Amino acid sequence: MVMLMKLKRAQVTLLSLLLFVGPSLAAADSASHRQAVIKLLELTDMQLKIETSVTNVLALQLNQDPAMRPHEELLRAFLQRNIGWEAMREDLIFMYMQSFTEAELEAINRFYASPTGRKLIDRLPELIKQRDQLAMQRLQENIGELQQEIAKSNNSE
Repeated sequence: MVMLMKLKRAQVTLLSLLLFVGPSLAAADSASHRQAVIKLLELTDMQLKIETSVTNVLALQLNQDPAMRPHEELLRAFLQRNIGWEAMREDLIFMYMQSFTEAELEAINRFYASPTGRKLIDRLPELIKQRDQLAMQRLQENIGELQQEIAKSNNSE
């Protein structure tokens, strides 16, 4: 009976220890996972990309609706509040933490920190631009095909 009581006390002590230390370990795990995401966002220049995106959206809106020009600063502030870096940062961190394990993020970060990874980060915007231009060129070259198909479809109705 005494042995059983000692065993139960040991179990209670172990359980108490796990309840006390467990959340701390999870928080430490979460903190290092978060730091891995933050490092990835830094390596990929995410803040600059988001701020550039805000500037591009602003320019697009002002070009599409010149009546907004007198309200440019209000529009800029609105965009910053809603899609700027500070507005998006925590949500992005959460998204990346949900999408990648800490080990995966560490591997991704090692790649992006390497010379090849840096080259990819530097060249990717231009490659995307070239890809988009190629797609538009091909669509323009072949739009007649679509027009013929639409005409044929209209005639058969």
